[in-house]
Amino acid sequence: MVDVVGVGANSVDRVYRLPAFPSPSGPSSKLRIAQHAVMAGGQTATTLCTCAAMGLTTRYVGASGNDDSGRLIRDELSRRSIDITHAVVRDAANAYAVILIDDTQGERVVLWDRDPRLNLTPGEIDAAAVADARLLHVDDVDVEAALHAASIARKAGVPITSDIETVGNQTDVLVAAVTVPIFAEHVLEPLTGERDIERALRVVRRRHAGMLCVTLGSRGAMLLAGDRLYGEPACPTTVVDTTGAGDVFRGGFITALLRGDAPEDILRFANAAAAISCSRAGAIASVPSLEETASLHHE
Repeated sequence: MVDVVGVGANSVDRVYRLPAFPSPSGPSSKLRIAQHAVMAGGQTATTLCTCAAMGLTTRYVGASGNDDSGRLIRDELSRRSIDITHAVVRDAANAYAVILIDDTQGERVVLWDRDPRLNLTPGEIDAAAVADARLLHVDDVDVEAALHAASIARKAGVPITSDIETVGNQTDVLVAAVTVPIFAEHVLEPLTGERDIERALRVVRRRHAGMLCVTLGSRGAMLLAGDRLYGEPACPTTVVDTTGAGDVFRGGFITALLRGDAPEDILRFANAAAAISCSRAGAIASVPSLEETASLHHE
């Protein structure tokens, strides 16, 4: 048995640190790059790397390219003891992102592309690879594959967490399919019609009985468990790079959930993991250990 199976995206990030965000006119229309790096990332890949760094056994199911970037992401996952035997390699360039970071604040803008040949199909999900997990984590990149994996997990009694960052025509179906939806803040208003976070979560509650979580960036996170709303502020940190912080949050959330923490402790632990991530450069490169996160969690 493996602790966590992740079905979803990976990426190779081309990161550019800039003295300010670019603008089409004025002094910021031409900027010298302060630093450039090529780093591994992606939603599900980063979450799994966080889980692995915290001592959980992990398995990745997703597609990578047969180019140098694809080899980079596979090598990175393998180096972190993530099982990639159920991942597939496509005759295509790997998914990538160009990330612009404001060096003064650590905030970022992400520009990305992904070859359609990298789309994972339901037929490529090995039921046995999902059913023997303690938990399944999916994102919303290849929704059909995520829904198929979730169906396998539900039949096997395996809980499912999610990374929901966009709203599409199958988002409601994906939310219904998972045990614990974890939303990016900007998703809730278009999904529910409610701008207020608590009201939005309670709208989702009408059709979903599980815990509902939303990440709020520098304001922390909120979680609705039953009828009780929990809110935890972000941990103070010196922000270097916010890339991957939400994915690391999910890895911390999964770790605390699997060990049976109370809702408020799950949020605090996940917030601590995300804060440490923000204090470091990169997505996968920024994931904290269990000891580091526990230390900040208890401060």
